[in-house]
Amino acid sequence: MHDIYDLDGRGVAGTAVATVEFQEAAAAQARAQAFEPSLVYVANPIQPLTEAELAALADGAIEPILKAITAQG
Repeated sequence: MHDIYDLDGRGVAGTAVATVEFQEAAAAQARAQAFEPSLVYVANPIQPLTEAELAALADGAIEPILKAITAQG
């Protein structure tokens, strides 16, 4: 969250990507910083995924990520 906050402050388009497990934590940090970050959530957990499963997860996330980034500019 700190990185996306910093990028936003510099005027750089970006979005944070996190697993759904971190939705509440991200919301709490956003409230604490009085900041509404661009966020894309993916399924949890990531650690046990095979390379093919991780590639599929990334493929499913790329459109929302690109949409979030291009909507900012």
